[in-house]
Amino acid sequence: MTSKTFTVGWLYPDLMNIYGDRGNILTLLRRAEWRGYDPKLVELGRGTTSQMDEVDVFFFGGGQDREQALVYQDLLEFKQPPLERAVANGAVVLAVCGGYQLLGHYYQTAEGETFPGIGMIDVKTEAGKKRFIGDVVVDSEIETITPRTLVGFENHSGRTYLGPKAKPLGKARLGYGNNGSDGMEGCLQGTVLGTYLHGSLLPKNPHLADYLIRSALIRRGVDELSPLDDSVELAAHERILQRAQHQHQHH
Repeated sequence: MTSKTFTVGWLYPDLMNIYGDRGNILTLLRRAEWRGYDPKLVELGRGTTSQMDEVDVFFFGGGQDREQALVYQDLLEFKQPPLERAVANGAVVLAVCGGYQLLGHYYQTAEGETFPGIGMIDVKTEAGKKRFIGDVVVDSEIETITPRTLVGFENHSGRTYLGPKAKPLGKARLGYGNNGSDGMEGCLQGTVLGTYLHGSLLPKNPHLADYLIRSALIRRGVDELSPLDDSVELAAHERILQRAQHQHQHH
């Protein structure tokens, strides 16, 4: 029966959780559970690498700069090889904000100090003077999700630029997105999805949660998830969409 377990691995729950990211974890676990999977959460704090090969979806959130420096060291020392192995075997990663930056090639601070990332995704990030804060609406490039829109909230000063291997998650219809200049938001590279969308992304975007779950289950021969009644979540999604567009028209 172990094949019916669905495991979420939370990277650095103690350090990288400033944006109420627990909602993302709960959404993944619940939506798997509603489909008959046995939900399991593995907390992957500093130094921990056990059970990383059992994880279906890794979640990597954002933290303050000080925490991020601690996480960098641990990521390079302990997590990189097992994480790369897991992804090579078809595990999925959702990286938000700080986590998104750390999986790229580097993060350069305003003072010009460079933190090397683990280069798992072809992106680089440089600190900018202006903080990008506010609602974001993205027209997603993922063709298999309905609706195609994603909604969330951003709060970052990093400007992230995609290299040729990374594809954008979508176009920012509203908000700054990756860098405020090319109109793109997030990145998709294989089964790794990076984004600046938080304010708990997945509860408001159940279709994206299902995309991640489905992507993780492909290696187990599962290609379709039974549909759920998402009328409540999608009504919330729609309301945020309207509110965001209303604000946009009045700026």
